[in-house]
Amino acid sequence: MSLWNSDADHALNIRIAEPSGDPEADLLAGITLLESVRDAHAPATLRIYRPDPTLAFGQRDVRLDGYDQAVQRARHHGFVPVVRKAGGRAAAYHRGTVIVDHVEPASEAMLGHQLRFKALGTLYADALRRGGIDARVGEIPGEYCAGEYSVHGVPGLASPTQHRIKLVGTAQRVVSGAWLFSSVFVIEDSTPIRQVLDDVYQHLGIEMDPATAGAAEDLVPDYKSESFITDLLAEYAMHTELSYS
Repeated sequence: MSLWNSDADHALNIRIAEPSGDPEADLLAGITLLESVRDAHAPATLRIYRPDPTLAFGQRDVRLDGYDQAVQRARHHGFVPVVRKAGGRAAAYHRGTVIVDHVEPASEAMLGHQLRFKALGTLYADALRRGGIDARVGEIPGEYCAGEYSVHGVPGLASPTQHRIKLVGTAQRVVSGAWLFSSVFVIEDSTPIRQVLDDVYQHLGIEMDPATAGAAEDLVPDYKSESFITDLLAEYAMHTELSYS
């Protein structure tokens, strides 16, 4: 059994995908992959892609009085609104972010729920540290889509920002026989993400400090998504065998 509680005893298949131009279809592709892994039609997989501008609302957001207005504001900022099936609150992403869907079979998938948050949160912080970012696991006050195992960055003396900023948001979906651990890494171009989240959260009536919304390059200038993907795969290779399709 792997570090993150999986039945897979083979390599983790790496799938680098291109956005389809349909943010909802890109989101649903993760669920389709989850079902394929559950049914043994696909191997344990790490699906990586850089999305088109998307505002992914959580299931609880839909029930709030300001949801319809928040959807309109997302569109105003050029972000396509979708509703994700995994947990959490509203999160924004665009081509400067990297989405990672980690999907594996597990006969007792729910039993490893908390273990995965801890283990993969730590792995993701370690991957960012490869790029010189002081990344740590834990919620910071006022962050969007708050989570105990979010990953945030701490500014150094030479950093352009003086705020701790959220860099990775994670969520899970568990079905009988498999799990999907989906993460959003904000690497480049934080301004539009900060702006749309501030607007959307105000309309949802959820407190959020926009200063906590940032990107890895706010801490280490010139750090790019391509470099991060290389660092991420190098860190995964420390824990499991990788194969490429």
